[in-house]
Amino acid sequence: MRADGLAGGHDGADRLAELIPAALRGMAAGVAERGGPIPAGGPAAVAAALMAEHGENATADVGFDPAGGPAADGAGRTESPEVTASGALPRHGVGAEAALEELSRLLAAGSADPADPACAAHLHCPPLAVSVAADVVASALNPSMDSWDQAPVASELEREFTAGIARLCYPGAREPDAVVTTGGTESNLLGLLLARERGTVQAVCGANAHHSVARAAWLLGLPAPIVVPCAGDRMLPGALAEVVSPRTVVVATAGTTNTGTLDPLPEIAEICRRAGARLHVDAAYGGTALCSDALKAKLAGLDLADSVALDLHKFGWQPVAAGLFAAREAADLAALTVRAEYLNADDDTEAGLPDLLGRSIRTSRRPDAFRMAVTVRALGTEGLGALVERCCATAAAVAEDVERHPGLRLWGPPELSTVVLRPVVADEAGGDELVARVRRALLEAGTAVIGRAALPTGPGGADQLWLKLTLLHPHATADGYRPLLDRIAATAGAELVAGRESPVAS
Repeated sequence: MRADGLAGGHDGADRLAELIPAALRGMAAGVAERGGPIPAGGPAAVAAALMAEHGENATADVGFDPAGGPAADGAGRTESPEVTASGALPRHGVGAEAALEELSRLLAAGSADPADPACAAHLHCPPLAVSVAADVVASALNPSMDSWDQAPVASELEREFTAGIARLCYPGAREPDAVVTTGGTESNLLGLLLARERGTVQAVCGANAHHSVARAAWLLGLPAPIVVPCAGDRMLPGALAEVVSPRTVVVATAGTTNTGTLDPLPEIAEICRRAGARLHVDAAYGGTALCSDALKAKLAGLDLADSVALDLHKFGWQPVAAGLFAAREAADLAALTVRAEYLNADDDTEAGLPDLLGRSIRTSRRPDAFRMAVTVRALGTEGLGALVERCCATAAAVAEDVERHPGLRLWGPPELSTVVLRPVVADEAGGDELVARVRRALLEAGTAVIGRAALPTGPGGADQLWLKLTLLHPHATADGYRPLLDRIAATAGAELVAGRESPVAS
């Protein structure tokens, strides 16, 4: 079969039906080959395995003769190894089915698998199958969301979906709006950009804020953010009140990266209101709790913000990227307006063609709203909220198990789905260096992918290193995590002994 067949058009669906099984066969073989949440051996082992695989492919492609030189082709020409001996850029193709099965196997065998409950280091969710299937259709049809004539229905679906997201964030606002982004980093950039266009010159954030806030200020030519102290990974309102002014934008966090904690949004919003400051809330992690009747009270005060960042590739179970940015006043988004004659000419806009270029800071962009809309259509906001509730309930139960575990110490009860813990032996002897070694030992063994967080819990408020489990698997249970807790404690003990016996340590 031809490898250069198209995915769209009259025959596109048929060609995809032929190719997708090859990709899935390769994926299944790779998952079985890996056998755990991540390939064992660490970066060097993964790179060596890939080089070995590509080396075999490259040798076969070049066709070395027994004498050690490149073989001549049918016309008597020889190929240079420097030109052809590359698994990534071969001179001659192997065909679509073979390439898909081979590289899909490689990717699956060498990937961290967020669908494995022991892959719990980051805000990296296992995507729902319905979303991935929708993504195949979107990729095949390939609407480009920078002009209506490239994306007629995709643009209308995006408009309807983002209007719903805006209303979810701002149920009482007169005219809210939302746009699609690549994630929290871009959304936080937009939050500061819109504030700057309204005259803001200084960002203020908690010590718990995502690193993208400082990066956004730098990109926009603003001063470095004023950092407000935190307690329990929450911004202190009293400290905030001392630094806000009418020319500041406060960035609060609803679901911190380290602990999943939420800032006190009502108090922060009131301080901003009294000072005439703008408020942006980074709810990339916790925002989807709005879909849960049981959890949405945690986000009280969110609707008082001028803008909000959300990520459905966290608590939304979407493939990356699936970011959203909501504004309480649609007029604020006018700051994104730009004119390009070939995309949104004035006369076209006046004639009724929607202006899509002003819906993003990007030009060409994928129809990411499509798979988000399909997912919400399939589950409803109630179904999505139920998945969030499951993860949070699992985290609460895992935290109770940590508290009962003789070899582990709990940082505090989880507010969302992040459980922060520390081996007891680290406090007794090994310290932060032992905690770091435990994480790497589990990673290199291919046993588990767990995160790390530096938190001010040491003497005098000094940072200490903690381990964290970010639980985003909606079907995992606390029972399934007990063996992992035992493994963490056992690994800490083994690493402590190994450190004492090491010649370097002595």
